[in-house]
Amino acid sequence: MLKIILLLSPVYVTLFWCIVLNTQGDNYSAPKSFLGKFMFFCFIVYLSHFLYFMKLEEAYSCIDPLYQFASLLVYPMYYIYFRLLTVDRKFSFKKHFVYLLPSTILFVLYSIAVFFTPQEEYKAFLFGKEHHSLNHLSYIEIVSFLIRIVFLIQVILTVIGNFRLIRKYGHKAAQYYSDIEDSSISKVRLLNYTLIITAISSFILGMLGRGFFSSEITYLAIASVVFSSMLFAIGWLGNKQKSLNPAYETDSITETKQKSEELSLIRQEELLNKIEYLFNDRKIYLNSSLTILDVARLTGTNRTYVSSLINHHFHQNFSAFVNSYRLKELEEKILFNPEYPHQILAETCGFGSIDSMKRAINLRYKLSLQEFKSEVLLKKVV
Repeated sequence: MLKIILLLSPVYVTLFWCIVLNTQGDNYSAPKSFLGKFMFFCFIVYLSHFLYFMKLEEAYSCIDPLYQFASLLVYPMYYIYFRLLTVDRKFSFKKHFVYLLPSTILFVLYSIAVFFTPQEEYKAFLFGKEHHSLNHLSYIEIVSFLIRIVFLIQVILTVIGNFRLIRKYGHKAAQYYSDIEDSSISKVRLLNYTLIITAISSFILGMLGRGFFSSEITYLAIASVVFSSMLFAIGWLGNKQKSLNPAYETDSITETKQKSEELSLIRQEELLNKIEYLFNDRKIYLNSSLTILDVARLTGTNRTYVSSLINHHFHQNFSAFVNSYRLKELEEKILFNPEYPHQILAETCGFGSIDSMKRAINLRYKLSLQEFKSEVLLKKVV
């Protein structure tokens, strides 16, 4: 019974996130939807493991080619997911098929090998039994070896590629979102670190072989806990993660400065006055979901000009600029209403959540919430 629970644990986790991420309703986003597809193929992988370790040979023999295909797809799909967070607006089969092509080619080659291998020889190959040395069996062994090599290459390229995307486009989030949590790249970094742990575990499992885990329940338990927890973390983080570059900008900082210089001095002054009016008089920063697009619409210009003006004149990115106003509002609320609970303070000052408020305080003042409150109240006494 324990063995069944351990084997089904990652199956249930991947199925759960597959359903959640593909049924977003009004909260639909292309990255989340694609991560749901990634979870579906992970589900196929771990369902196959269940059939194998439960010694359901007939069922596993039928699903094995699909298992090989799914295992080869998951890492390229994870890279595409990161591209959807950073540079690509939506998944396009025409555009992204190049990342899936090696997996597809190897799947076709493996399927051909399976088709031409006698059933008994094929089962002997799958389950480590003695078999005759036949040419077609040698062919399937060669393809299996290629699959392992390509899998390892995919893991390395995915991890490196994801870090490059984060490094290149991570700062874009702070130029778009006002919420500290949304503008942070900590969750997306965790997504990649979680992938690294999963990849290393997969590689170790492949090196040790399935037989190693079949003989000892303790090793199977460790593998189950690692994969289940890592996959749950990927689903949970991915469900909360917004696009790092929602406007899908590819322009550099230099280009942004040039666009700022394209505005006449009079037009720049007009826009700055509008921005200051919106923040000082209308207090639009109290909207916790405020984005730079909202400010662009209200000022009658585009987000690139708004972003470059804020960067140029206030020497801050959009997120830091908005949260500087929220922190001033927070100081006033604490001075006049020191008894307010933290949740009320966060909501009435535009932070949206206590965590966002704490992060904003720490980023600007390097203080905890309690230390910040104490300093504000000390000013009142003085």
